[in-house]
Formats: sequence, C-alpha cells, structure tokens
Amino acid sequence: MRVCLVAVGIVVGAAAHSVSAQEHQHAHDVGTVAFPVSCNPEAQTRMNQAVAMLHSYWFPEARTTFTSVVEADPGCGIAYWGVAMTHFGNPMAGGSPADGQAAGWDAAQKAASIGGQAPRDRAYIDAAVALFQDHMTLNNRQRMVKYEAAMQAIVDTFPDDTEAQIFHAMFRVANAPPTDLTFARQKEAAQVLTRLYREQPDHPGLAHYIIHAFDSPPLARLALDAARQYAAIAPTAPHALHMPSHIFTRLGYWDESIRTNRRSADLEPAPGGKSHPLDYMVYAYLQQGRDDAALAALEEIGGNTRGEYIAGALGSYNALAMPARFALERDDWTGASSLEVTSAPPVAEAAAVTSFAKGLGAARSGDIALAKREIATLEQIVAGLTAREDPYWPVVVDAQRLAVSAWVAHAEGQATEALRLAREAADTEERVEKHPVTPGPLIPARELLGDLLMVHNQPADALVAYEATLTHEPNRLRTIVGAARAARAAGRNDVAAKHYASVLEIMDPQATRPELQEAKAFVSRP
Repeated sequence: MRVCLVAVGIVVGAAAHSVSAQEHQHAHDVGTVAFPVSCNPEAQTRMNQAVAMLHSYWFPEARTTFTSVVEADPGCGIAYWGVAMTHFGNPMAGGSPADGQAAGWDAAQKAASIGGQAPRDRAYIDAAVALFQDHMTLNNRQRMVKYEAAMQAIVDTFPDDTEAQIFHAMFRVANAPPTDLTFARQKEAAQVLTRLYREQPDHPGLAHYIIHAFDSPPLARLALDAARQYAAIAPTAPHALHMPSHIFTRLGYWDESIRTNRRSADLEPAPGGKSHPLDYMVYAYLQQGRDDAALAALEEIGGNTRGEYIAGALGSYNALAMPARFALERDDWTGASSLEVTSAPPVAEAAAVTSFAKGLGAARSGDIALAKREIATLEQIVAGLTAREDPYWPVVVDAQRLAVSAWVAHAEGQATEALRLAREAADTEERVEKHPVTPGPLIPARELLGDLLMVHNQPADALVAYEATLTHEPNRLRTIVGAARAARAAGRNDVAAKHYASVLEIMDPQATRPELQEAKAFVSRP
C-alpha cells in the first residue's frame, strides 16, 4: 500500500508536472489540508489541494483539481469521490438540484469502477455511492442522513482520520433539524471542530464549519475568532471570504460584513455566484442607511428596484431578495407591490420572496386585491413545499402568508383578527432558525407585529415586539427605529433615547433617510 501524507499550505508550485498541471499553476492559497490517499506522490499533493478547495465550497476549482488527480494517477479512484461531492454542492443549503445529483452519481460510479487502493479509500468511495445511488427516489435530505452515517462508519473504523471527523461533523450540522432551537447537534459537532481547530489552525474546513455550527443568535459570538481568521486561511476561495459575514451579520457588525462580502463578490466570476455575498452586503448597507451603495450592489448583477432582471436564470434566492429588501427596509410599500420577475424562479422558496414582498407592499399601500392574490400564491407555495417534505421553507413561507394576511385584515377593519394573525406569523417564523442562504428575514414577522401594534395605538406592546426582534437581529436599523418610536409614544423617553442613540451609531452620517434627522433631533433636545 502506497500512502503519502502531505500537509499543504497550498500554493501550486512552479515546477511543471504535466500539461494539465501547467494549466493550473496559478496560486491557490486555500489553507492547509492533509488527506492521505494510496496514490502516487503527485496525486497526493493534488488531492490535498482539491480537498482544501472542497472544504471552502469552491466547487468548480475543486472539481478541476480532483480531475487532475486522476491524470496524475489513473488508479486513484478516490479522486472521483471528490468530484462527486463537488456535484452534490452545499449541504448547508440542501445540496444541488437534480442535474447536480445525477452528475454526482456518475462520478460515484466512476469511483467505484476504478476502486480504491486501500481500505480507507474504498470507504470514502462507498460513502459517495451511499449518498447518490438513490437520487431518483430519495430527496437530498434523506440521502444526507445516509452520508452522515457513512462518515460515522469511517470515523469508527479509522479513528485517527481527522478528515472523516471533520466531514462527519459538517454533515451533523447540515442535517440538524431547523426546529431544534437548542442547537444540540450543532453544539456536539462544534466540540469536535473546535478541538481539531486548536490542532490545525490553518485548516479551512474547521473555520468554515465552526461558523456554520454557531450561526445562530445565542451561539454566534463563539465563532467570532473563526470568522475573523477564515478569510486569511483561504484568501483565494470566494466562499471563504463571504462566510465570516454570517457571524458578523448575527452580531450586527455591518462594516465587517460589507468588507468581507465585497472581497468575496470581487472574486466570483459569475452573477449567480456574486448574488449570495451581494445580498448579505445589500442587507448590511441598508442597516446603515447607505441606500445608494445598496442600489449599486444589486445593480452589479443586472438588478433594479422593480426586480425586472434575470433572477430566474441566476437560480438564486439572493438575486430576488435584494430588490425586495431595498423596498421593504425603506418602507417603500408601493415599490414593493410593483416588483416583477421576468423569468420564472427555479425553486418555490425563491418565488415566495417576490410574492411576500408584493403582497405586503400591496396590503400596506391599499391594493387589497393584489395582496389577496399574493396570499393565494403563498398558500400554493406552502402546499408545494410541504409536499416535497421540506423541513424549513414551508414554515417560513407560511409565516409570510400570515403576515400579509394580518395587514389585509387590518385594511378591512378587522383589528382583532389582524393582531391575531400577526402574532401567529411571528410565533410561526420563530419556530425555525434562519436558513444560511439569507442574512435574515426580508422583514421579521415580530417586527411587523410591532408595526401593527403601533397602528393600533398599543406602543408599549409594540416596544416589547421590537425589542424581542432585536434579540434575534441585533443592530437592525428598522427595528431600532420602531423601538425608539414605540418607546417615545409610550412615554418611555429614556428608552427612546437609548434606541435613538443606537440609530446614530449605526447609520452612516451622510445617510439621507429622515430617520437620521429624527434621531438627531431627539437626542439633542434639552
């Protein structure tokens, strides 16, 4: 058995090995990974590099590098395990659609056909087969559970294989039920990841998956060190530059989020890839009242304030979310009701973004007929998501349906029903933790409850709703402004002053929104 263990601080060297290797000699500083395989030394070096890229979800480059492993050693079948995993895609987001799963199955079959030259290699190949072989009959989530079990078996058989421990921990996080707000699985995985991170501080997957494990309000500070280190560990991997913003967003660190997402978007070659960091960036800009910068970011991939662009072709929730956020965060209800998408979104949860924004905007700007049509659309989307046994999106979209319905009930003079629906929307939305695809809800349902309570002259209760929202979404500008206004209306001027001071701290001094002048006037009064 030939085993070559190489720890790589990975920059591709200048020495030429083959025509293919020469084509990939541009530097890839993606961290330090040791993934031992029973292949020749050149294949081993490339395998380490490819796995490092895989850990940062740099799937196209990783796929190319895994393929070059087989060029270096045609008998290195485990390389096709890596190719298969690049086709599976981001497990934190549920994996790729059907075409990616089919391509992954093809790669897994190639791996099995070539075989592994050592028991560990064969175990990884068997894990890929377990992940993909039932892709026509089992959904991604069901097969992710099988893969987690396969990784556990590798850990049990090869207890010194830290890579198996890392991949197993990552799938434990990805498979965690979104309704478990104790985050039990995430905490268990994080124990493994943080222990290994102390031993391997330059490992990209450890920093990456620690961020995912702690990507929730009560845990986010535990990942702050990893967030601040990950971009330096893998500075040429676009996703590595974006990931710190998951924690920065959770903590309301808007400048840090903008900086790291700007670097990420600059490295992404395609609009579809850019849309994810840009959505996080748009969200951060809007919290600072930097509306022109937010608009420029959404225009960067061909967007505009009406939403009339190639969102369907991009296939991205984030591409649709940006114009919706731009309207909703600024209380531009007419603009929200006018959003359009000129090509059909590829997935239901993306379609719900526009339907929710349109419905809420219509309800709050007086177009009740349009709002009711969007409610009906949201009901259909919930039914479809429920039928596909999705554990997360039906809950979120149903909360959106309830929130729009609350404002329709309000417009129709049904005050008690409106507040009941708004409370149900907030409680429903908070049954699950947010999805990694989004920096946060388009507008938190409990914040919308606060808005409705203010309209119904219940400022004390509104203040409670806004401040509860801030425990989940710290430094969220629209929420803080709502809390300040509610406190002022309730005669709690001390609390209002605290929140208005936060507005001044968060907002850009050059912002043109009236909230800035409102806050200045309040805090400067005698």
